[in-house]
Amino acid sequence: MAQPKKNSSSPAAQYFAEVLRMLRTKAGLSQTELGERMAYTGAAVSAVETCAKPATDEFIEAAEKALEAGGLIAAAAKYLRLERYPEYFQGFVQLEQDALSVSSYCNQLIEGLLQTEAYTRALLSCDFPPLDEEEMAQLTLARMERKALFDRKPVCVVNVILDESAVRRQIGDRDVMRAQYTHLVEQAERPNLDIQVMPASQGAHAGLRGAMKLIETSEQATLVYTEALGKSLLISKADESGLLARRYAMISRQALRPEESVDLIGQLAGEL
Repeated sequence: MAQPKKNSSSPAAQYFAEVLRMLRTKAGLSQTELGERMAYTGAAVSAVETCAKPATDEFIEAAEKALEAGGLIAAAAKYLRLERYPEYFQGFVQLEQDALSVSSYCNQLIEGLLQTEAYTRALLSCDFPPLDEEEMAQLTLARMERKALFDRKPVCVVNVILDESAVRRQIGDRDVMRAQYTHLVEQAERPNLDIQVMPASQGAHAGLRGAMKLIETSEQATLVYTEALGKSLLISKADESGLLARRYAMISRQALRPEESVDLIGQLAGEL
């Protein structure tokens, strides 16, 4: 006899499915009837209730309205959105969403907050073991959603330092890179964003020990996040995070000024 398939969905997804099922049942609606109210099929509702498919933001919004849930369903969006990220990155995303400032030094790739969708997809297509299309779509969507940070109120100040090798590394084809450079130049016009490039001509510099992200929390504490090989480390001890904050300040001083950095990126775009 075949064994029942183990439910591999996250606890958040399972809880949402149960709440949706309970509210639908309380309203006296079948899956098909709820689907009609939401402009979805009954099969789509069933897929979410059985955790066969994740609930999208659009699905959550439609269910909230159709069931007049008083915010109960809508509240799940924040937690389900986190499930789109790798487990090791979820804690950082939660901190990033509420940060006063986020500062990053990237030595291999362009900062995720500044990636175009095409760049992200090209990058994920190189992953190993290979990702399937659904995983790529979910991770790409999650990365694009992080950009809400730029327009958030209260404003978040974002500082990004890119090693020149990270900027020059071709991810995808020439069209992908040309669009990525154009995007960087356009984003640099944001008043709450500074982009700097650490030039190859600098040689030895303070950032050679590796990439890092600094978060200034709403309590004005400084946290430092690093990751490698699918593992992450969050440094919260004041003496350790303070040392790394000073290192970041030195990296910033050694990098090109923002206007010089934008000029260099524009030149690279012109070379393609």
